[in-house]
Amino acid sequence: MNSPLRIPTTRTVRYDPLDPDTLTSPYALYAHLRETTPVFWHEQMESWVLTRYRDCREVLRDYRLFARDRRRVGEDVPEFRQSIQSLDPPAQTSLRGLFINSLRAQDFDAIGRRSQHQIADILHRLSGRAEFNWMTDVAAPVSLTITAELLGVDEPELGPYVQISDALARRMDSGLLPSTVEVGDQARKDFNALVDSWFETNDHPGTLHDVRENAAKAKVPEHYIRNTTSVTFNASFGTVYATAGNVALTLLQHPEALEQLRDESLLDTGVDELIRFDGPAQGTSRVATRRTTIGDTVIEPGQTVLTLMAAANRDPEQFPRPDELVLDRSPNQHLGFGWGPHACLGTMFGQLAVKQLVIGLLNAPAPLKLAGTPVRRRTATVRSLDVLPVTFRQ
Repeated sequence: MNSPLRIPTTRTVRYDPLDPDTLTSPYALYAHLRETTPVFWHEQMESWVLTRYRDCREVLRDYRLFARDRRRVGEDVPEFRQSIQSLDPPAQTSLRGLFINSLRAQDFDAIGRRSQHQIADILHRLSGRAEFNWMTDVAAPVSLTITAELLGVDEPELGPYVQISDALARRMDSGLLPSTVEVGDQARKDFNALVDSWFETNDHPGTLHDVRENAAKAKVPEHYIRNTTSVTFNASFGTVYATAGNVALTLLQHPEALEQLRDESLLDTGVDELIRFDGPAQGTSRVATRRTTIGDTVIEPGQTVLTLMAAANRDPEQFPRPDELVLDRSPNQHLGFGWGPHACLGTMFGQLAVKQLVIGLLNAPAPLKLAGTPVRRRTATVRSLDVLPVTFRQ
């Protein structure tokens, strides 16, 4: 990563994404940064950090100027990390089309119904406990089952897979914690090996089956397809898992919102609003391909730009009453699933999964309540809970 020769000292501010207070709730800090230093240099991450909606969305949209593929600025990307995430258009276009078409070909209604039954069964079983951890007892198994069904693969063993997913989530924070690189890269290799076994033996209906049938259309080396399958599976699991915790906590803290969601006409807009309000994706990075400016800040070629999407999602210039849950908010062009050519492949799937979790809470044996203090996972890129102690006992 290229470091600048000169960084304006007035633009260098203290921002520690892993500070306990920031992990608990970063939104007051995000508002302060947006108002005072909407573009600033972060020494440890060696990145320009953006907090305004219009700046973030433009960077995510303009792949010619802000690359995801770091090979465009002379950096190396090892083969086991080469996937749809390391390609920009036009090289990315056919591969992205292959996966989007395969995902959209699945029976989302049937997947949703089966997920709803699974959630109801889990909550009924847990209703007899004095308390339980929503993350391990609900979010993890539901996320893994629905993801495996969407991809059409045998469901991995829950415990080992959760460890892989956790290592991959922490690997995203390597700029803050370099110690996560080795463990994260090994987890990626281990999971890629599991995906390789699916390609050799799996023939269930689902996304993977359709991807294999149409792989030639992508016109990329085979490892890109396998690695993108790995990325798709883990991103789907990780997004649903983290969102399940954030949404549950938000609704526990705003019980009136859950009650309003009994109105089915609010479910679709309500799910999007819950993701805008406290979604898992905090930020993502791009690298400048040539000299440019954002506002009055000069960005040099090779410098990294980090879009703080979660800060953008509370920008009052884009979202009136940004710190309130407005369940019928429309339009709601939040960045919770990204934007532009690298927007989340499984946006519809993520919305479906969250909708089923909300329905599960509405139909639960009794109102769910907090049974202790939630514990945040110490990750910056993905906002997630480790422990959400809850109970059905009144």
